[in-house]
Amino acid sequence: MSILDRFAVPGTAAIVTGAGRGLGAATAVALAEAGADVLISARTADQLDAVAEQIRATRRRCVVVPADLSDLDAVAGLAQSAYDEFGRLDTVVNNVGGTMPRAFLDTSTGYLERAFSFNVGTAHALTRAAVPLMLQNADGRQSVVTISSMMGRTADRGFVAYGTAKAALAHWTRMAAQDLAPRIRVNGIHVGSILTSALEFVASQPELMGQLESKTPLGRVGEPEDIAACVVYLASRAGQYLTGKLVEVDGGIQQPTMDLGMPDLT
Repeated sequence: MSILDRFAVPGTAAIVTGAGRGLGAATAVALAEAGADVLISARTADQLDAVAEQIRATRRRCVVVPADLSDLDAVAGLAQSAYDEFGRLDTVVNNVGGTMPRAFLDTSTGYLERAFSFNVGTAHALTRAAVPLMLQNADGRQSVVTISSMMGRTADRGFVAYGTAKAALAHWTRMAAQDLAPRIRVNGIHVGSILTSALEFVASQPELMGQLESKTPLGRVGEPEDIAACVVYLASRAGQYLTGKLVEVDGGIQQPTMDLGMPDLT
């Protein structure tokens, strides 16, 4: 096996949640280009169909499952759907999640709980359903990848719900890796500022965009393919000696503070 072969995932089957656009879409296409059949799921069928067309252009199979992925039963059901279609399940990419910034006094306990459920509960529900199926064809290639955020390792105003949930997801990744070793590897990515729809507001404000770029040592925001490439690495034999790790794909940023207009309590 050449070193380049280690970055391929031929004959495998993957699930990518939140795959209608942005990071999920780029990741699903990248896994297909690397050799995987892919089940993709998100809320919007039209977006999924467009991604599926790109996947099928690589000559890989694609299953489209439109679903409300805040429904833990729905997200768990994706595992059996993938296994029924592909006859195996090797890679799970937990990409569903996200929570809008909100001032501290506007962050109710319910909002915090919903952020935790959407970012951590969904990953747990899908992975828990997937593990028995992944073990049916366990051959050393089974891998779970979670998409966390730099806000799970840093701090900024307005992100108490989102940052807390992503920090919990990062630690869930470490804990799940211990439980599932050695047969299934579990790793994650602390995602930095990536030019997706989630960053549209910042991208439309030159002053905010300038702040973000100036705080990033590489001098730019990332592209979805920057994250997709890391997912392929973690899912492939190239990453076979990693588990319980969070890779920081963030341009080297240490403190992402921007003025989002959150109220000052002082």
